[in-house]
Amino acid sequence: MSGFTVENVSKVYDGDLPTISLQHINLQVRDGEFLCILGPSGCGKSTLLELLAGLQLPTEGEILQDGAKVQGPTRSSGVVFQDASLYPWRTISQNVGLGLELAGMKKAERQTLVDKYLNLVGLQGFGSKYPHHLSGGMRQRAGIARALVSSPNILLMDEPFGAVDHLTRLQLQQDLLRIWQEEKKTVVFVTHDVSEAVFLADRVVLLSPRPGRIHHIFDVPHERPRKREDVGLLKIQNDIYSAIYDVKTEEDLEFTI
Repeated sequence: MSGFTVENVSKVYDGDLPTISLQHINLQVRDGEFLCILGPSGCGKSTLLELLAGLQLPTEGEILQDGAKVQGPTRSSGVVFQDASLYPWRTISQNVGLGLELAGMKKAERQTLVDKYLNLVGLQGFGSKYPHHLSGGMRQRAGIARALVSSPNILLMDEPFGAVDHLTRLQLQQDLLRIWQEEKKTVVFVTHDVSEAVFLADRVVLLSPRPGRIHHIFDVPHERPRKREDVGLLKIQNDIYSAIYDVKTEEDLEFTI
């Protein structure tokens, strides 16, 4: 089993004027599901992901992963950020295998795993290249391979396709779904793109503007493979937009149509 229980979690950043990023979050992330967290810029969705990853700790409440309290990063969760953050002086293979290297895994065993996950993300033949040789989309593939190579049960993704062009983004979405189905991971995916969330997710969690609260959770029960023009998916998108515009706020709402 690989999931999270988020119990009454709030996150406050100290300062002259304390900032409440998240407030009273209660959420169950189910084993094996693809969950999208959707919300406007600044609503705390990236903060929530970092709390799940153990990169930050909640001010109030607690987060349980498979029944154990999250108190810091663990190898059971892999994280992919918007910037792949590859070391420019290391090859793609060396970047992907860095965590295994630091863990003391033997080189031959490490290379076998690196090759497996480079193949899985469509980068076979690029292991000897350096990051500057690759396009933005290919670097993100390398970032996904790096997160997967340690065999985590959960993949946490913070707007991983936000910096690539639209066509590349659509292809990466398809590839991610294939990887998710093959690897049988639990995925938590942060985005502010409504159509992306509905295309990818089993459920979409809509956060309100800061302080982020769960405004609504939408089920996306459609079988895969999905078609983007599916009438049922478009209806869910419209339902989400209706919920967005129902939120009373003085802040600008920044979503992608």
